[in-house]
Amino acid sequence: LNHVMLHQSIIGLETKKQMEIAGEYPDVVISCLGGGSNFGGIALPWMHDVLKKKADIQFIAAQSEAAANLQGEYKYDFADHAEMTPMLKMYTLGHQVTMVPILGDGLRYHGSSPILSLLRHLGYIDTIAYPVDEMHIFQRAKEFVQAEGFLPAPESAYSVACAIDEAIKCKENNEKKTILFNISGHGFLDMDGYAEKLGLKKQPERA
Repeated sequence: LNHVMLHQSIIGLETKKQMEIAGEYPDVVISCLGGGSNFGGIALPWMHDVLKKKADIQFIAAQSEAAANLQGEYKYDFADHAEMTPMLKMYTLGHQVTMVPILGDGLRYHGSSPILSLLRHLGYIDTIAYPVDEMHIFQRAKEFVQAEGFLPAPESAYSVACAIDEAIKCKENNEKKTILFNISGHGFLDMDGYAEKLGLKKQPERA
């Protein structure tokens, strides 16, 4: 919801100050997106610069094909399954849609924040949806932890995967870009999921 975006924006505001200290400015801003709190938190303070025509930044929302709501319909819909909320104008898959399970469970939401939906509708936000098997996501997360020593949460692994993919594109195209991406949590409580996806333990037999 939109009021959540306001509180989450502290993430992007802090990041702007950090990058100012480092003498850097992003060409690309990336985050995972389910309902939009992580993405809005990192992106909206930077979006302000774009809307004021002070900068040219590409914003990429990393999603799962299980819940690629930014590729849904732009219409009024309920924010909850029980139809208790007001109707909101947003990109939605339908509030009663059935979604397949994924380890990045926090991305399984039928609609996106109205603010982010409008920005997507106006062409300010790009989106990429990764396959529901999540193999690419967890392979990229493995590469990240081997390089940086930090294990991202499954949802954050989507952001990591997208950032690595963009960096590889830059290398292939001989481009130099500053890529800012959001890691919203650690994956220390998701070790079983990592082990399963990366083949580190025997899979249980299915009936």
